[in-house]
Amino acid sequence: MEVNGSKLENSSPSRAAPSCRPAPGSIVDLRKIFAERFPPPRTSTTDRIQTGLAALDAATEGGLPKGAMTELTSPNVSAGTALLIYQLLQTAEQGRYFMALIDGRDSFDPSGECAPRLRNLFWIRCRQAVEAVKAADLLLRDGNFPLVVLDLVLNAADELRKIPSSSWYRLQRLVEPAPIAFLILTRRSMSSSAHLKLVLQNTWTLPDLQKADRFSQFQFRVPRGHGVRQERAS
Repeated sequence: MEVNGSKLENSSPSRAAPSCRPAPGSIVDLRKIFAERFPPPRTSTTDRIQTGLAALDAATEGGLPKGAMTELTSPNVSAGTALLIYQLLQTAEQGRYFMALIDGRDSFDPSGECAPRLRNLFWIRCRQAVEAVKAADLLLRDGNFPLVVLDLVLNAADELRKIPSSSWYRLQRLVEPAPIAFLILTRRSMSSSAHLKLVLQNTWTLPDLQKADRFSQFQFRVPRGHGVRQERAS
């Protein structure tokens, strides 16, 4: 796993797990004690973070809900999730906040038009889905990023099947009291505990990506959502 280009060497999961535990008396322990004794107020899912994409903000009635887990599936090849990430990063720059990207397959390309906005990005580079889920767990516990994106689109199906359902419930519980919008990008639906589920319906060609109005071409469908109209937005 790498964080913003710095490689973190991992041994086997059984040997690596103990090293993840904080030392007694550490600041992490102190945060846990305060969180248990003085739990923060639950964030209302009516609070939302705008994405800058008109179709997505319309489909979610104002943006990605804070204190909730949103799952966006893209069943088509070349659906445009990378373009979506670029737009989210641009919105983070305009809003002057940090966005955390957990890159499940080390596939994010920071070059080109995206490069000037990297100062607003906290990028964790992983190579396996299980690493990415662990990283999401740590970031949601930290609570310092208004937007956390977990990108598992290019991870193999057999990797994703190894993620226990309890992991998604744990991530959901972590984000509930926090002012964080947590977005999962994946090829197929995995989390039954997601507050909001979306489907990205596009299939892009190279000429499509070169159009000046390409961001207006996104199409989303809402198969399930609490308090969100279940209809197509484009």
